[in-house]
Amino acid sequence: MSELPTVADYMARELITLSPGQEINDAMAVLLKYKISGAPVVDEAGRLVGILSKKDCLRAALEASYYREWGKPVSGYMADDVHTLDPGMDIVAACEAFINSTFRRFPVVQEGRLVGQISRADILRAMAENWG
Repeated sequence: MSELPTVADYMARELITLSPGQEINDAMAVLLKYKISGAPVVDEAGRLVGILSKKDCLRAALEASYYREWGKPVSGYMADDVHTLDPGMDIVAACEAFINSTFRRFPVVQEGRLVGQISRADILRAMAENWG
């Protein structure tokens, strides 16, 4: 039997990212412009420090409506307890990770650095191409 394909074989490598110090309203504009539901937040060294979702942005917008100002940067709203996958993980294990979570996508991290992202659709494609 041949070796199983890995997350690295199917992950997206060109990602829209945000920075922790970025203004929250600017980050929202990025999500809307690219029609994405969220984006990884990386520091200057390319290390993953969080994820900002549209839901996080809604929280920021609600606060802005109360206080009449946008307030905190991305770091004040992002989720910083991020579940990630390793690029060397096989697609069957990655499929299990999706089944056992509510996440639609996982950041892929190697040695602390963001190297890609894999979605449910990527895993479905991998499974179909290998066993369809």
